[in-house]
Amino acid sequence: MPEGGASIRARDVHVRYPGQRREAVAGVDLEIEAGRFVVLLGPSGCGKSTLLRTFNRLIEPQQGTIEVGGVDIRSVDPVALRRSIGYVIQAVGLFPHLTVAQNIAIVPELLRWDKERIAARVDELLRLVRLDPERYRTRRPRELSGGEQQRVGVARALAGRPHTLLMDEPFGAVDAIVRSALQEEIVEIHRALGTTIVFVTHDVNEALRIAERIVVMQEGRIVQNDTPLRILTNPSTPFVSELLETRDVVRRLGLLKAKDAMTPPSDGPAATVISGETSLRDALNLLLDGAHRLDVVDEGRRRGSLVFDDIRRALAATP
Repeated sequence: MPEGGASIRARDVHVRYPGQRREAVAGVDLEIEAGRFVVLLGPSGCGKSTLLRTFNRLIEPQQGTIEVGGVDIRSVDPVALRRSIGYVIQAVGLFPHLTVAQNIAIVPELLRWDKERIAARVDELLRLVRLDPERYRTRRPRELSGGEQQRVGVARALAGRPHTLLMDEPFGAVDAIVRSALQEEIVEIHRALGTTIVFVTHDVNEALRIAERIVVMQEGRIVQNDTPLRILTNPSTPFVSELLETRDVVRRLGLLKAKDAMTPPSDGPAATVISGETSLRDALNLLLDGAHRLDVVDEGRRRGSLVFDDIRRALAATP
Protein backbone atom coordinates (compact mmCIF):
# COMPACT_ATOMS: atom_id res chain seq x y z
CA MET A 1 0.00 0.00 0.00
CA PRO A 2 2.41 2.68 -1.20
CA GLU A 3 1.61 6.15 0.12
CA GLY A 4 4.61 8.29 -0.79
CA GLY A 5 6.36 11.14 0.95
CA ALA A 6 6.90 14.87 0.67
CA SER A 7 10.10 16.86 0.49
CA ILE A 8 10.99 19.31 3.26
CA ARG A 9 13.04 22.45 2.71
CA ALA A 10 14.06 24.81 5.50
CA ARG A 11 15.81 28.07 4.71
CA ASP A 12 17.53 30.31 7.31
CA VAL A 13 15.19 29.17 10.10
CA HIS A 14 15.58 30.98 13.44
CA VAL A 15 13.71 30.27 16.68
CA ARG A 16 14.31 32.07 19.97
CA TYR A 17 12.19 31.34 23.02
CA PRO A 18 11.05 34.31 25.12
CA GLY A 19 13.59 35.35 27.72
CA GLN A 20 16.42 33.26 26.22
CA ARG A 21 19.66 34.85 25.07
CA ARG A 22 20.64 32.02 22.73
CA GLU A 23 18.54 30.92 19.77
CA ALA A 24 17.11 27.42 19.98
CA VAL A 25 17.44 27.15 16.19
CA ALA A 26 20.06 29.43 14.67
CA GLY A 27 19.87 29.90 10.91
CA VAL A 28 19.20 26.30 9.87
CA ASP A 29 19.24 25.32 6.20
CA LEU A 30 18.05 21.77 5.53
CA GLU A 31 16.72 19.81 2.57
CA ILE A 32 15.07 16.42 3.01
CA GLU A 33 14.20 14.47 -0.10
CA ALA A 34 10.73 13.00 -0.42
CA GLY A 35 10.53 9.52 1.08
CA ARG A 36 13.72 9.76 3.13
CA PHE A 37 14.17 8.53 6.71
CA VAL A 38 16.16 11.30 8.42
CA VAL A 39 17.26 11.39 12.05
CA LEU A 40 17.94 14.66 13.90
CA LEU A 41 20.64 13.73 16.42
CA GLY A 42 22.21 15.66 19.23
CA PRO A 43 22.32 16.22 22.99
CA SER A 44 19.45 17.71 24.98
CA GLY A 45 18.98 21.39 24.25
CA CYS A 46 20.62 21.34 20.82
CA GLY A 47 17.42 22.42 19.03
CA LYS A 48 16.44 19.19 17.31
CA SER A 49 12.90 18.96 18.77
CA THR A 50 12.33 22.67 18.20
CA LEU A 51 13.32 22.32 14.55
CA LEU A 52 11.04 19.30 14.16
CA ARG A 53 8.05 21.24 15.51
CA THR A 54 8.54 24.04 13.03
CA PHE A 55 7.70 21.56 10.26
CA ASN A 56 4.08 21.26 11.42
CA ARG A 57 3.83 24.81 12.83
CA LEU A 58 3.64 23.75 16.45
CA ILE A 59 6.43 26.32 16.71
CA GLU A 60 6.53 29.38 14.45
CA PRO A 61 10.02 30.60 13.50
CA GLN A 62 10.81 34.28 13.92
CA GLN A 63 12.70 34.15 10.64
CA GLY A 64 13.08 31.85 7.65
CA THR A 65 10.87 29.75 5.40
CA ILE A 66 9.82 26.12 5.44
CA GLU A 67 8.33 24.26 2.50
CA VAL A 68 6.72 20.84 2.68
CA GLY A 69 6.02 19.24 -0.66
CA GLY A 70 7.07 22.48 -2.34
CA VAL A 71 4.43 24.54 -0.49
CA ASP A 72 5.30 27.30 1.98
CA ILE A 73 3.66 26.05 5.17
CA ARG A 74 2.76 29.61 6.18
CA SER A 75 0.26 29.58 3.33
CA VAL A 76 -1.52 26.53 4.78
CA ASP A 77 -4.00 26.59 7.65
CA PRO A 78 -2.15 25.07 10.65
CA VAL A 79 -4.95 22.61 11.44
CA ALA A 80 -5.11 21.39 7.84
CA LEU A 81 -1.31 21.13 7.77
CA ARG A 82 -1.22 18.96 10.90
CA ARG A 83 -3.85 16.63 9.51
CA SER A 84 -1.51 15.93 6.58
CA ILE A 85 1.55 15.36 8.78
CA GLY A 86 1.70 12.52 11.29
CA TYR A 87 3.18 13.30 14.70
CA VAL A 88 4.38 10.81 17.32
CA ILE A 89 5.90 11.74 20.68
CA GLN A 90 7.25 9.84 23.68
CA ALA A 91 4.09 10.47 25.71
CA VAL A 92 1.79 8.71 23.28
CA GLY A 93 -1.29 10.71 24.24
CA LEU A 94 -3.94 8.13 23.43
CA PHE A 95 -7.40 9.17 24.60
CA PRO A 96 -8.09 6.85 27.57
CA HIS A 97 -11.88 6.85 27.13
CA LEU A 98 -11.64 5.70 23.48
CA THR A 99 -10.91 2.25 22.14
CA VAL A 100 -7.85 1.52 20.05
CA ALA A 101 -9.96 1.68 16.89
CA GLN A 102 -11.52 4.98 17.91
CA ASN A 103 -8.11 6.47 18.68
CA ILE A 104 -6.78 5.49 15.25
CA ALA A 105 -9.93 6.77 13.53
CA ILE A 106 -9.68 10.35 14.83
CA VAL A 107 -8.02 11.96 11.80
CA PRO A 108 -9.97 9.97 9.17
CA GLU A 109 -13.18 11.08 10.89
CA LEU A 110 -12.02 14.70 10.80
CA LEU A 111 -11.31 14.19 7.09
CA ARG A 112 -14.90 12.93 6.73
CA TRP A 113 -14.07 9.46 5.48
CA ASP A 114 -17.01 7.05 5.39
CA LYS A 115 -17.32 4.41 8.13
CA GLU A 116 -16.40 1.45 5.94
CA ARG A 117 -13.24 3.13 4.73
CA ILE A 118 -12.27 4.07 8.29
CA ALA A 119 -12.85 0.54 9.58
CA ALA A 120 -10.74 -0.92 6.78
CA ARG A 121 -7.97 1.60 7.45
CA VAL A 122 -7.95 0.81 11.19
CA ASP A 123 -7.53 -2.90 10.53
CA GLU A 124 -4.92 -2.28 7.84
CA LEU A 125 -2.82 -0.17 10.21
CA LEU A 126 -3.15 -2.53 13.15
CA ARG A 127 -1.77 -5.29 10.96
CA LEU A 128 1.00 -2.96 9.77
CA VAL A 129 2.17 -2.34 13.37
CA ARG A 130 1.78 -6.05 14.18
CA LEU A 131 -1.30 -5.89 16.37
CA ASP A 132 -4.07 -8.36 15.56
CA PRO A 133 -7.22 -6.30 14.78
CA GLU A 134 -9.50 -8.91 16.30
CA ARG A 135 -7.64 -8.74 19.62
CA TYR A 136 -6.86 -5.05 19.83
CA ARG A 137 -9.60 -3.11 18.03
CA THR A 138 -11.87 -2.79 21.08
CA ARG A 139 -9.24 -2.51 23.80
CA ARG A 140 -8.67 0.66 25.84
CA PRO A 141 -5.21 2.23 26.26
CA ARG A 142 -5.03 1.11 29.91
CA GLU A 143 -5.17 -2.51 28.72
CA LEU A 144 -2.04 -2.09 26.58
CA SER A 145 1.66 -2.34 27.40
CA GLY A 146 3.92 0.64 26.74
CA GLY A 147 5.14 -0.90 23.50
CA GLU A 148 1.60 -1.63 22.34
CA GLN A 149 0.57 1.95 23.09
CA GLN A 150 3.45 3.23 20.98
CA ARG A 151 2.40 0.96 18.12
CA VAL A 152 -1.13 2.36 18.32
CA GLY A 153 0.35 5.86 18.41
CA VAL A 154 2.23 5.18 15.17
CA ALA A 155 -0.91 3.71 13.59
CA ARG A 156 -2.92 6.79 14.61
CA ALA A 157 -0.27 9.09 13.12
CA LEU A 158 -0.45 7.20 9.81
CA ALA A 159 -4.24 6.93 9.68
CA GLY A 160 -4.90 9.89 7.40
CA ARG A 161 -2.25 8.73 4.89
CA PRO A 162 0.18 11.56 5.74
CA HIS A 163 3.01 12.36 3.36
CA THR A 164 5.29 13.11 6.32
CA LEU A 165 5.72 11.54 9.76
CA LEU A 166 7.44 13.50 12.54
CA MET A 167 8.67 11.44 15.51
CA ASP A 168 10.05 13.12 18.63
CA GLU A 169 11.95 10.66 20.89
CA PRO A 170 9.04 8.24 20.36
CA PHE A 171 10.59 5.13 21.90
CA GLY A 172 12.39 6.71 24.85
CA ALA A 173 9.97 5.47 27.51
CA VAL A 174 10.03 1.74 26.66
CA ASP A 175 12.57 -0.88 27.69
CA ALA A 176 15.52 -1.82 25.49
CA ILE A 177 14.02 -5.01 24.03
CA VAL A 178 10.74 -3.34 23.07
CA ARG A 179 12.61 -0.32 21.78
CA SER A 180 14.70 -2.48 19.46
CA ALA A 181 11.56 -4.16 18.10
CA LEU A 182 9.86 -0.80 17.53
CA GLN A 183 12.94 0.49 15.71
CA GLU A 184 12.85 -2.48 13.35
CA GLU A 185 9.14 -2.00 12.77
CA ILE A 186 9.36 1.70 11.94
CA VAL A 187 12.08 0.90 9.39
CA GLU A 188 9.83 -1.76 7.84
CA ILE A 189 6.89 0.65 7.81
CA HIS A 190 9.03 3.23 6.05
CA ARG A 191 10.06 0.70 3.43
CA ALA A 192 6.44 -0.32 2.90
CA LEU A 193 4.94 3.17 2.66
CA GLY A 194 7.72 5.47 1.48
CA THR A 195 6.52 8.17 3.86
CA THR A 196 9.04 10.89 4.66
CA ILE A 197 10.10 10.33 8.28
CA VAL A 198 11.93 12.85 10.46
CA PHE A 199 12.92 11.23 13.74
CA VAL A 200 14.46 13.01 16.76
CA THR A 201 16.75 11.17 19.15
CA HIS A 202 19.76 11.72 21.39
CA ASP A 203 20.60 8.00 21.21
CA VAL A 204 23.49 7.42 18.79
CA ASN A 205 22.87 3.67 18.45
CA GLU A 206 19.22 4.30 17.63
CA ALA A 207 20.22 6.80 14.95
CA LEU A 208 22.71 4.37 13.42
CA ARG A 209 20.15 1.57 13.45
CA ILE A 210 17.33 3.36 11.63
CA ALA A 211 18.53 6.41 9.68
CA GLU A 212 19.16 6.79 5.98
CA ARG A 213 20.67 10.19 6.80
CA ILE A 214 21.71 11.70 10.12
CA VAL A 215 21.55 15.44 10.78
CA VAL A 216 23.79 16.24 13.76
CA MET A 217 22.86 19.41 15.67
CA GLN A 218 24.85 21.46 18.16
CA GLU A 219 23.62 24.63 19.87
CA GLY A 220 20.86 25.24 17.35
CA ARG A 221 22.93 24.63 14.24
CA ILE A 222 23.49 21.73 11.88
CA VAL A 223 27.11 20.63 12.07
CA GLN A 224 26.89 17.60 9.77
CA ASN A 225 24.29 16.10 7.45
CA ASP A 226 25.27 12.82 5.83
CA THR A 227 24.76 9.07 5.71
CA PRO A 228 25.45 7.24 8.98
CA LEU A 229 28.57 5.52 7.72
CA ARG A 230 30.08 8.64 6.18
CA ILE A 231 29.56 10.48 9.46
CA LEU A 232 31.26 7.61 11.29
CA THR A 233 34.23 7.53 8.93
CA ASN A 234 34.54 11.26 8.26
CA PRO A 235 33.15 13.34 11.16
CA SER A 236 33.12 17.04 10.31
CA THR A 237 34.11 18.36 13.75
CA PRO A 238 35.55 17.10 17.05
CA PHE A 239 32.04 17.44 18.51
CA VAL A 240 30.63 14.97 15.96
CA SER A 241 33.55 12.61 16.51
CA GLU A 242 33.03 12.66 20.26
CA LEU A 243 29.23 12.35 20.01
CA LEU A 244 29.43 9.27 17.80
CA GLU A 245 32.61 7.90 19.41
CA THR A 246 34.05 7.51 15.93
CA ARG A 247 37.48 6.35 17.08
CA ASP A 248 35.87 3.38 18.79
CA VAL A 249 33.74 2.72 15.71
CA VAL A 250 36.82 2.60 13.47
CA ARG A 251 38.40 0.14 15.93
CA ARG A 252 35.27 -2.03 15.84
CA LEU A 253 35.19 -1.90 12.04
CA GLY A 254 38.71 -3.29 12.03
CA LEU A 255 37.77 -6.16 14.36
CA LEU A 256 34.52 -7.22 12.72
CA LYS A 257 34.62 -9.40 9.60
CA ALA A 258 32.42 -9.48 6.53
CA LYS A 259 31.11 -12.88 7.62
CA ASP A 260 29.90 -11.25 10.88
CA ALA A 261 27.62 -8.81 9.04
CA MET A 262 26.66 -10.46 5.77
CA THR A 263 23.10 -11.42 4.90
CA PRO A 264 21.96 -14.28 2.63
CA PRO A 265 23.09 -13.91 -0.99
CA SER A 266 20.89 -11.55 -2.97
CA ASP A 267 20.12 -11.57 -6.67
CA GLY A 268 21.07 -8.64 -8.81
CA PRO A 269 23.88 -7.25 -10.94
CA ALA A 270 27.40 -8.57 -10.47
CA ALA A 271 29.01 -7.23 -7.32
CA THR A 272 32.53 -6.75 -5.99
CA VAL A 273 33.81 -9.99 -4.45
CA ILE A 274 35.41 -10.15 -1.00
CA SER A 275 36.35 -12.86 1.46
CA GLY A 276 34.42 -13.58 4.62
CA GLU A 277 37.59 -12.64 6.54
CA THR A 278 37.70 -9.15 5.03
CA SER A 279 37.41 -6.54 7.79
CA LEU A 280 34.33 -4.34 7.79
CA ARG A 281 36.68 -1.35 7.59
CA ASP A 282 38.02 -2.60 4.24
CA ALA A 283 34.51 -3.53 3.11
CA LEU A 284 33.28 -0.07 3.99
CA ASN A 285 36.07 1.52 1.97
CA LEU A 286 34.96 -0.47 -1.09
CA LEU A 287 31.37 0.69 -0.61
CA LEU A 288 32.46 4.30 -0.16
CA ASP A 289 34.49 4.01 -3.37
CA GLY A 290 31.32 3.18 -5.28
CA ALA A 291 30.60 -0.54 -4.97
CA HIS A 292 26.83 -0.95 -4.69
CA ARG A 293 27.04 -4.40 -3.09
CA LEU A 294 29.71 -6.82 -1.96
CA ASP A 295 29.48 -10.57 -2.53
CA VAL A 296 31.14 -12.62 0.21
CA VAL A 297 32.82 -15.62 -1.41
CA ASP A 298 34.84 -18.34 0.32
CA GLU A 299 36.17 -21.60 -1.15
CA GLY A 300 34.60 -20.69 -4.47
CA ARG A 301 31.10 -20.46 -3.02
CA ARG A 302 28.97 -17.36 -2.58
CA ARG A 303 28.22 -17.19 1.14
CA GLY A 304 26.37 -13.91 1.43
CA SER A 305 26.01 -10.27 0.47
CA LEU A 306 27.02 -7.06 2.20
CA VAL A 307 25.63 -3.54 1.81
CA PHE A 308 25.78 -0.36 3.92
CA ASP A 309 22.75 -1.36 6.00
CA ASP A 310 24.38 -4.66 6.97
CA ILE A 311 27.46 -2.87 8.32
CA ARG A 312 25.28 -0.38 10.15
CA ARG A 313 23.31 -3.16 11.83
CA ALA A 314 26.49 -4.97 12.82
CA LEU A 315 27.86 -1.82 14.44
CA ALA A 316 24.62 -1.13 16.28
CA ALA A 317 24.57 -4.69 17.61
CA THR A 318 28.08 -4.62 19.07
CA PRO A 319 28.88 -2.98 22.42
